[in-house]
Amino acid sequence: MTYLLSQEVKEALKNNSPVVALESTIITHGMPYPDNVAMARSVEDDIRAAGATPATIAVLNGQLHVGLNADQIEALSTATAPLKLSRADMALAMVGGKTGGTTVAGTMIAASLAGISVFATGGIGGVHRGAELSFDLSADLQELAQTPVTVVAAGAKAILDLPKTLEVLESFGVPVIAYGQDELPAFWSRTSGLKAPLRLDHPEEIAKAHHMRAQLGLSGGQLIANPIPKEDEIPRDVLTPLIEKAIREAEAKAITAKEVTPFLLKTILDLTNGKSLVANKALVRNNARLAAEIAKHI
Repeated sequence: MTYLLSQEVKEALKNNSPVVALESTIITHGMPYPDNVAMARSVEDDIRAAGATPATIAVLNGQLHVGLNADQIEALSTATAPLKLSRADMALAMVGGKTGGTTVAGTMIAASLAGISVFATGGIGGVHRGAELSFDLSADLQELAQTPVTVVAAGAKAILDLPKTLEVLESFGVPVIAYGQDELPAFWSRTSGLKAPLRLDHPEEIAKAHHMRAQLGLSGGQLIANPIPKEDEIPRDVLTPLIEKAIREAEAKAITAKEVTPFLLKTILDLTNGKSLVANKALVRNNARLAAEIAKHI
């Protein structure tokens, strides 16, 4: 079979119970051990407490899993050189017997394959700064335009070019919906300075929009931009100069391509004295709780 369902997820889908997909690059690449295991378990527990079933998605030894047990999460969190799997490389990793965490795009593909309509993550990828020269755009954007999954995130990662990311999503016909406010959130911050194209205030409205898109025969999903809780945010006026400083450091050290994002995140972690990691954990859990509420109405 192309994918394996955990027993918990299998029973939930069989009973038409709400299920929320979760990515696994936060386990393989987002946090060090044992923080990654603790984070994965707390997010799953939040979803269960909200009345839904979590389905963490990953590839283990070439097998695509939709739903992981505790031992599998532990194994993934300590895997040696795990891959980061998106649309381009998931199939090759599977036929090659590899292990890896799924990105937003990879998780959307697997969720849709398994019949899961809602997915919670931290932040999506987007258009990188300087993309007019590098053409560096995340595969997450195209996936949102073609795979019918509702993705709950705290916006795009704040180190990206947010205006260009929004422009590309609009060009691709992806509904970008701010939850409970008029302005787009910016990952660690509740505000970005950008007005959201759309706004919804209730999980059931989001679920209805998901169903209506299916009835209209529209491809793609919808992005729910859920602001980080106020008590956990790093305000934009505090964060922006730190991001700019981190970018200048990356340029001075000639850091390019795939090394840019890890460098910026590590630098911002240092510049905020660890506050960015605390905020990251809070926003992921906040997104998981909202995703569970949406899933209960789908």
